[in-house]
Amino acid sequence: MLFTVIDTGSPITHQKLIRIEFSMTLGRVSSRVFASSSSSSCYSLRKSSVRWGETNSTSIMSATQLQALLRFLTTDAKVPLATAISKARELQAAQLDSAEAIAKVKAEALQNTFPDAKMAKQIISAAKRVSKKRAAGDESTSPPKKKRKEGLFSDEPLPPAELEKSLELPSSDASEGELRKTVLFTNRAPLVLAFLVILLKHTMPEQPLSSRLSLSQAYVSITSRSRAVYLGLENGKSAEDEGFGQGQPTVVVGEKAIKVIRRWGYEWRNESSSDVKVKTEEALTNDQTESLESVEEQPALWALDLEALKKSGNERQPAMVQIGNNSNLPVYTPQSARAYLFKSFDTAPGSDASTSKKLTGVAKAAEKEQNLGKLLRALDILYEAWAAKLTPDELDSRTWNWYVKVRPAVADGAAGWGGKNELKLADILNLRPDP
Repeated sequence: MLFTVIDTGSPITHQKLIRIEFSMTLGRVSSRVFASSSSSSCYSLRKSSVRWGETNSTSIMSATQLQALLRFLTTDAKVPLATAISKARELQAAQLDSAEAIAKVKAEALQNTFPDAKMAKQIISAAKRVSKKRAAGDESTSPPKKKRKEGLFSDEPLPPAELEKSLELPSSDASEGELRKTVLFTNRAPLVLAFLVILLKHTMPEQPLSSRLSLSQAYVSITSRSRAVYLGLENGKSAEDEGFGQGQPTVVVGEKAIKVIRRWGYEWRNESSSDVKVKTEEALTNDQTESLESVEEQPALWALDLEALKKSGNERQPAMVQIGNNSNLPVYTPQSARAYLFKSFDTAPGSDASTSKKLTGVAKAAEKEQNLGKLLRALDILYEAWAAKLTPDELDSRTWNWYVKVRPAVADGAAGWGGKNELKLADILNLRPDP
């Protein structure tokens, strides 16, 4: 609703003579005006297009603009309401009808409207303060766009193609000679994760990267827990031993059975064919070709996090109707697996690529990303070499032994838990079959 504000006399001389009520929640000026009958001046509000009475200005100020200006003057600049009302017309005529506009002028520019120098400076300071706050939070000045969550089962999940793109891993065009000179510094768990991600690229090419990361993280978590129990760092039965996840489908990864959730209807195939490098059909037997075709029809998967399910107190055998893209069952998220890979591979001290200069946080992160790209490249070369000679099941069964041969050397027992040491990419390349 718009209103006309008309000045019918000289400026109000006492704040008690007038009271205008604001309806802030509705974003407009209320139509109720109270004035003393003994006043020599009064203001009235009339419904119409907004204009100021007794002025030659053709400028238009909406009720919302008027409200914002008066609110700034009275709330932020601490100007008495009656004074603010009487001066609003002059400010508008001078095109100083907002905090942002007032912030750009000096106090002298306000002295015609506000002869009190102290008040003029007070208004300028308030305008600058308000403008800075608004500039720092531009998103709050307009309806904030709902940030689309990358959560797997949120109300607004990322579209499949966007999710897969957000999970892309670094690549490297380093030559074999460069890879052989590369020495990294890491602990064992992220190396296992890297091995499994590349293994699944060759044994489960029908699965999107999000699924490969999820399944690989599940393998690492299960293996790490078993090791922790063996070393006496953890005790008690695992969630699976206690019956959690019974009835859920399983897939074999690294010779371990992983409980999974099927992601029906997840259409993700935007990868280039070069990302999936497996045996060509010409190199396969008829039985293998039929097996590959049946595998390609399988839906994308999530690895079910049974330990998280146990902690949540949910039923041991979740109803199958809960399973689906909108399931609230806990899974191993690809984002956490990816983040773990990105932060885990330093350059080994004393190696050719190391530097004595202390790197900034950004430079350090970039170096780790480059190192990860080189590691994945070396693993890709290894698996590509064996993929022409071994079946997917054989690749799966050999992975752990390959990892054991190249993993960083650490102290035995609990003392070596989480320990770091050198990882030579040359050792990975040396695992390839003889030509």
